[in-house]
Amino acid sequence: MARKPAVYDLKGLNCPLPVLKARKRLDRMRVGSRIWLETTDPLAVIDIPAFCSEAGHMLVESAAFEGGHRFLVERGGEGNKAIGQ
Repeated sequence: MARKPAVYDLKGLNCPLPVLKARKRLDRMRVGSRIWLETTDPLAVIDIPAFCSEAGHMLVESAAFEGGHRFLVERGGEGNKAIGQ
């Protein structure tokens, strides 16, 4: 049975901190593992998907909650990272 994804609470942080902290956390994870990122920054709906695309991670799911958003991100492989990352 697969492990339930951890939740990384990034609520209360404003751009660019949610992406910077998510990048650091995902870099320490195994390829294929998943994590929920929870944010209250309104720009996260643009920033998190763009970060995933640039870094080679997969945005599996996103959902709004009162005051913020949740993003389920799957860690991509090293070969999937964008040049310069």
